[in-house]
Amino acid sequence: MARTRVRTSSLLALSTALALALLTGCGDSGTTSTGTVAGDGGHQHDGPPRVVVTTTWEGAFAKAAGAEDIKVIVPRSVHHAPDYDPKPSDLAAVAKADFVLYAPFEPYAEKIKEAAGSDAELVEMKLDNDPGRAGAEITRLGKLFGTEDRAAKGKAAIGTEYDRLGKELRALWPGGKAPTAVSQVFTTWATGLAGATTVGTYGPEAVTPGQLATLSAEKPALVVDNAHMATGAVLPDSGARQVTIANYPGDDLDLLAVYRDAAAELRKALRSG
Repeated sequence: MARTRVRTSSLLALSTALALALLTGCGDSGTTSTGTVAGDGGHQHDGPPRVVVTTTWEGAFAKAAGAEDIKVIVPRSVHHAPDYDPKPSDLAAVAKADFVLYAPFEPYAEKIKEAAGSDAELVEMKLDNDPGRAGAEITRLGKLFGTEDRAAKGKAAIGTEYDRLGKELRALWPGGKAPTAVSQVFTTWATGLAGATTVGTYGPEAVTPGQLATLSAEKPALVVDNAHMATGAVLPDSGARQVTIANYPGDDLDLLAVYRDAAAELRKALRSG
């Protein structure tokens, strides 16, 4: 008799569950009648995902991947984003997020992770404006957000713009030959945009006297510096033309504008050569 009662109870529970599924239209684990979308990690949210990003750099990747509801913690006016100290209101926003994007080199990353709500998905970003690496991150975010189609378009757009600007810059090479360049480690993507040959890199720490001598000996035509970590002339008296490049986009979170601005600075340097 005990077995019969257990079996009957189980059948009733199963019937109830099936009936509820039919009534609510939950035939797909990824989407429900209320617009709930699940990413590859099983994270669910109603409507567009609420994405909180530490800086406009992560924000640009999120926008390119198709996110619409994006909250940026560090104001664009902060010249060196890693120096920012998140406010209580920032951490409150993180607690309400569906996805929280941050970079491991940001000192406040631990605070951000601690503030994230139990339902938030933490996404550690690999920030690099090289179109190949940026494209890979955009594709990854598109899968997490459930916006693969938009992400594919975003990835294609940055590749197309990078190639277009690169062709324009190559047409300005002095004597038709690729210039040599020394680059800050976070702006090598801009060196590639110009089609320059990288003969050395420096940073993120300050250039030491030994590095200065080594880099100067390469006689580079260009020094591609990072606007967010600039320390003045990198190779003074070397004759190299220093170009200052910004990695972070503006409040519009437009990654294409970052490429265009970089190309404008590189164009000036190549024409002056």
